[in-house]
Amino acid sequence: MHSRFDFTTPPERRHTDSQKWLKYENRDIIPMWVADMDFRSAPEILDALHARVDQGIFGYARPCPSTTAAIVTAMQTRYGWTISPEWIVWLPGLVCGLNVTAQAFAGTGDEVLTLAPIYPPFISAPKNSGRRTVTVPLKLEEQNDAEAEVTTEGSGSVCDRDDTPNKKGLRAWVIDWPALEAAVTPRTKLFLLCNPHNPIGRVWRRDELAQIADFCLRHKLTLCSDEIHCDLVLEPALRHTPTALLSSEIAARSLTLMAPSKTYNLPGLGTSFAIIPDAALRAQFNRAASGIVPEVNALGYAACEAAYRDAEPWRQALLETLRGNRDRLIDFVKNELSGVEIEAPIEATYLAWLNVRALGLADPVTHFEAHGVGLSDGAFFGAPAGHYVRLNFGCPRSTLDAALRRLKTAVETAPTAA
Repeated sequence: MHSRFDFTTPPERRHTDSQKWLKYENRDIIPMWVADMDFRSAPEILDALHARVDQGIFGYARPCPSTTAAIVTAMQTRYGWTISPEWIVWLPGLVCGLNVTAQAFAGTGDEVLTLAPIYPPFISAPKNSGRRTVTVPLKLEEQNDAEAEVTTEGSGSVCDRDDTPNKKGLRAWVIDWPALEAAVTPRTKLFLLCNPHNPIGRVWRRDELAQIADFCLRHKLTLCSDEIHCDLVLEPALRHTPTALLSSEIAARSLTLMAPSKTYNLPGLGTSFAIIPDAALRAQFNRAASGIVPEVNALGYAACEAAYRDAEPWRQALLETLRGNRDRLIDFVKNELSGVEIEAPIEATYLAWLNVRALGLADPVTHFEAHGVGLSDGAFFGAPAGHYVRLNFGCPRSTLDAALRRLKTAVETAPTAA
């Protein structure tokens, strides 16, 4: 199946411009830290880039109507979300979008709410412009069988199936609603949501999103929903729901950040966009970006169009590969890595959130690096120091297996194993 796509051959990224691999240049460390996959992009995207290079001219670029149409069509076919072309605001990256959002919708000294652990720029972006970030910790809760059997509307299929190693104790990360309500003050202006959530891999359900929307409407907060991982839902029974799709009321108070970068492995092309339905909100965002946000590059537009228009078979093959990697990882952690735990199902993304607290490591990242694996420190995501690391399993199986063997050695030499 999918024989024309190669997800098994490790690409040679050493001694290239890869930020992921340069971090450990000339060191025998497998990098599994940054959200950048070790897969070649879809052939359709490569063909589009070759064709664009063959034009031989790289002047200032704007999106062609066909580029915008590819996004509009993708939103409709994948999510049933009808958007207008004028709602799209192009950006050279979603981190940039988070920073612009903080400046546009909160003033100096105002508060920006978000959930933790979370992708580090959610925490740093407000602070970069004199705003205050307020994080509310997520809770890990046991779920009863009825809560665990989440189905896609009309499908009759069950997310937490007994035949997958992703079913682990029927637990889930959930929002602590009393804590979130208590965190609101007169200076709270903005709520930053990550859906699906990085680093815990949670797909927020429609009823949870409706509760988030109600929360923002009641407190008159602007809602920024970063949905960069929306096309990487691993559970077939789950479907991503754009938050702005819930109602016209929340659409008028929200902006949605998206990009082809994570799904199609294009982060180096710096091509992202915000979808902002409300004209006044869009103008406010554009004013904050004016003069400081660079334009998207010509190659980025070409790649983006090909990704959304032509690369769906490749995306489906990628999802199949990532599901296999996820299940391999979960099984290995459960059976081979005593003291390490994946506490809840990985429903989306190619990122695993590992609890390593029981290993008794003061600096888990340094310990794992010493045994040849480069991970992300959970403290950067707002987790307690020494408790968590994040692992990127978006790589060929042979790379993952090599890293798992090294992780096992690292765990066996941890203080608690001595």
